Amino acid sequence: MNIVKKIWVKNWERGQLFFVQEFIDIVIKIQSRVSQIDTIAESGKLQIEKFNRKDFGWWKIQIEDLLVQNDLDMVLGERPEKITQEEWGKLDKKAKAIIRLSLSKDVAFNILKETTAKGIMDALSNMYEKPSAANKVYLIRELVNTRMQEGSSVIVHINNMNSILSRLGSVNIKFEDEVQALLLLSSLPDSWSGTVTAIMSSTSKFTFDGIQDTILGEDVRRRNSGESSSGLMHVGRGRKNNRGSGSGNKKRS
Repeated sequence: MNIVKKIWVKNWERGQLFFVQEFIDIVIKIQSRVSQIDTIAESGKLQIEKFNRKDFGWWKIQIEDLLVQNDLDMVLGERPEKITQEEWGKLDKKAKAIIRLSLSKDVAFNILKETTAKGIMDALSNMYEKPSAANKVYLIRELVNTRMQEGSSVIVHINNMNSILSRLGSVNIKFEDEVQALLLLSSLPDSWSGTVTAIMSSTSKFTFDGIQDTILGEDVRRRNSGESSSGLMHVGRGRKNNRGSGSGNKKRS
């Protein structure tokens, strides 16, 4: 028994030592990761979401700001005389790397032949920003197929609609304010049909901002009501159990 006890204690001590060492390793890794994050933040090396054919205008703003933070935005213009060709080439190479790393794989393949950062940005602008027929068809298709899913975020959906309408405006396709409002209403899920009917019955003139505010207000009311309803359902179940218990007691008496 003494031998077994000594072995168990020894193994337990080893387990404890292993646990402590593992905990120390985790702490060191976390500290290292935090240090890396601090270094990235201090050096201004911020990451942006890769461009995947959606919302080129917003991505373009971010990538230009990223180049500014790295003092590389000048390569999108003409080379100043005070900068040598060799220095310009190094700057352009760094800018190209940043831009390409900010593109999804399928988009990056379309600009492989471009040899300068400016060439890449011009090519992307021609494909996704200029009012080409293909770009217009893509955006219109995205707009008419956009529909809020049941249970998803109302704010995210409205932001998505605003983004699509903004991109359509950039290619010279603009809708009247009332049409935009109706498009937003028609994109709501079936659970909002009562709200849509009420809005349609209340007025004959719609504005996008007005409909947007109404939907956001209704979303807040529904979420607050949902919390209250869950509380009432909980109380109701409690009362039901009490009534059942009381009736049972009466029967037994």
